[in-house]
Amino acid sequence: MYPDEFEYCEPETVADAIDLLEEHEPNETELLAGGHSLLPAMKTGLSSPEVVIDIGDVDELHGIAVDDDTLSVGAMNRYSDLLATADVHDHAPALAAALEQVGDRQVRNRGTIGGNLAHADPASDLPAAALVSDASFVVAGPDGERTVPAEEFYYGMYATELGPAEILTRIEIPSASDAVGTYAKKASPSSGYAMVGIAALLTVDDGTVTSAKIGANGAMDHGVRLEPVEEVLVGESLDEETISVAASHAANGLDTALMMDDLQATGEFRAQLLEVYTERALESATDRVSALAGSD
Repeated sequence: MYPDEFEYCEPETVADAIDLLEEHEPNETELLAGGHSLLPAMKTGLSSPEVVIDIGDVDELHGIAVDDDTLSVGAMNRYSDLLATADVHDHAPALAAALEQVGDRQVRNRGTIGGNLAHADPASDLPAAALVSDASFVVAGPDGERTVPAEEFYYGMYATELGPAEILTRIEIPSASDAVGTYAKKASPSSGYAMVGIAALLTVDDGTVTSAKIGANGAMDHGVRLEPVEEVLVGESLDEETISVAASHAANGLDTALMMDDLQATGEFRAQLLEVYTERALESATDRVSALAGSD
């Protein structure tokens, strides 16, 4: 299918892009990043923007750096760029683990981290990793720049704190070089998106879990932290019994009546998947802890 006609704009700077958003605000306007969500929606008629603003080549939105133990990632960095960067694996292990399971090689070579996070698809792989990584989203708009913690950025399906003339410019993540990060998901057989995906970031000292952050994609209408699981883990050994008990708490604190319920899976089935894939993520973390101990 062919999309409807639209005006195409290609700003050179973030300021230019913001000006275009303000200028065209009465119209239906979309930002084009990697295009993996927007272009299919336009071709199928689910989205018919009057103006498309392509921000893919804005230099300010690229780059990966570490400064004062904070990893800073430009919003237009592609998944493959991030996976090829040692600093991402070293400082944001949960994010790196989730990136490895995004789509396929073609998707990872084109899709962008900012496009993924700003689109806020409840079944995408990165929001939970951003949550457990204590990420902050730097947003630019007509009134300047502001920083929004990941836990305050999402509030519903495709719904974020971004204003109509604001752009996600970069993601800042405090270094977790002393932690292990994993991501386990039940992928939709039709799309590869997460029916349920679990991100885990654990710090283990002398066999005891000293910090645990667990997040889920796909279960609710936006990524969520699984705090009851975290509470079980902290202070315990990361053994089979602890993992089993912790995973059994995965759906605790979540309103199962509000869980995603669609053609892919019922809410009840997703609640079961939460437990199964929380256990798998924690088992993977155990393997990584053992591997690191063996390399010392």
